[in-house]
Amino acid sequence: MLRFKRLSGEGLTHYIPELAQLRIRVFRDWPYLYDGDLAYEERYLQTYIQAPDSVIVLAFDGDRVVGASTGIPLQHETQEVKQPFIDAGFDLDRVFYCGESVLLPAYRGQGAGVEFFQQREAHARAVGGFDLCCFCGVQRPDDHPARPADYQPLDSFWRKRGYRKQPELSTTFSWKELGEPYESPKPMTFWMKRL
Repeated sequence: MLRFKRLSGEGLTHYIPELAQLRIRVFRDWPYLYDGDLAYEERYLQTYIQAPDSVIVLAFDGDRVVGASTGIPLQHETQEVKQPFIDAGFDLDRVFYCGESVLLPAYRGQGAGVEFFQQREAHARAVGGFDLCCFCGVQRPDDHPARPADYQPLDSFWRKRGYRKQPELSTTFSWKELGEPYESPKPMTFWMKRL
């Protein structure tokens, strides 16, 4: 049975190398196809140690980290995440951003995704001052050559959590995809709910 733990700040330091490897492993699969870099991942994860009121929810099988989910006040996110909200007139101080969730395939379908959302939202409520919670998902074409035949989009899962797609809020993230010589921009669309 999975065990969950919510950590912020310096409490995350011990887990950074393990989390970096986990992210690279999970994001290699569809729909991200991420050709990851360990040094980059470890630097990226420092954001969640340094940013006030950020959180990482860890999923454990025994002592082994098998999943993780991140969250951070939107005001501490990168410009490509913040800009659509700035352009649309949102108060960044009132929005909590749920970043990535990663879980090893063997542990899927056991409630971790639900727990990740509940834990991040509970953290945002405990910190206080947030009206909205959001995240973004990559937009891949249905005919993408790497799309598995049995792939099921997560849209219905996200809707069950109370999130609604916000087509007017979109951005691009750049990363090096498997088989690409360089990073390229990928379209991302935001989903949002009231806390």
